[in-house]
Amino acid sequence: MTAAHTGARRELERRVRRVDALVRELRELPDEHAREIAGEAFSALLELHGDALERLVELVGPEVAERMAEDPAVGGMLLLHGLHPVPFERRVQRALDGVRPYLGSHGGGVRVLDAADGAVRLRLEGSCQGCPSSAATIRLAIEQAILDEVPDVTGIEVEGGDEAPAAPAGFVPLTSIAGPGPRSEWCEVPALDELAAGAVVVREVAGERLALCRAGDDRYAYRDRCPACGASLEAASLDGTALACAGCGGRYDVRGAGRGLDGTVHHLEPVPLVAAGGVVRVALAGAAGVR
Repeated sequence: MTAAHTGARRELERRVRRVDALVRELRELPDEHAREIAGEAFSALLELHGDALERLVELVGPEVAERMAEDPAVGGMLLLHGLHPVPFERRVQRALDGVRPYLGSHGGGVRVLDAADGAVRLRLEGSCQGCPSSAATIRLAIEQAILDEVPDVTGIEVEGGDEAPAAPAGFVPLTSIAGPGPRSEWCEVPALDELAAGAVVVREVAGERLALCRAGDDRYAYRDRCPACGASLEAASLDGTALACAGCGGRYDVRGAGRGLDGTVHHLEPVPLVAAGGVVRVALAGAAGVR
């Protein structure tokens, strides 16, 4: 999601909250007749707008309608009237495409079991293989990706991959995405598109020092600390998917959730990273970043 789209969505949300507040005030009017007339007027206005939007979607055709729906304000109105041109399941799949690199860094993936009538049922597959990330951070990445792309979702349920016959022991299971978790914020990491393949950079994001690297087309984020010697990863090198600490030479697999190589029991601490619409964001607990 671009910065412009983020701003547009926030403005839309502000206006929706304002409309909700006005509707609540109408429902609390002491005059029952006035409440009925106001409610009928509101419904008639929505119906008028819905009919016009439906006709507009028909006139412009499916290709232009999909482009229109990419705008948060227009897309929101199309959702309100049940006219969004992109099917619900397709929007869910598109959202998950943005989070799959992060799940892949844990040696796993996600599959849609069912997506209809606002409800999504997913299944995690694979294994974390010693990944130190909690289920809460994985849940956060999936939830944020879907909510950004599919604001009309009403429920998300995730089955843990540990139930699959092929899933090795050690997989962190998820049974429900709706449970409570640590409070985190999604913070934008600027200019990360400029990061070249094989590069490692350290940046401060919302007060946290993060080591960011790119292996092939995928980008990963880790806390800036070598677990073996405690040194910064600022001078670390990346050979394929193996990140080597300049201080002690410890090597870690960035595509494997930062687990240690060469028999070491140490592992890096990964940070959820999601890329969508040219914007890269990381999830940091308690941060006051860009959501």
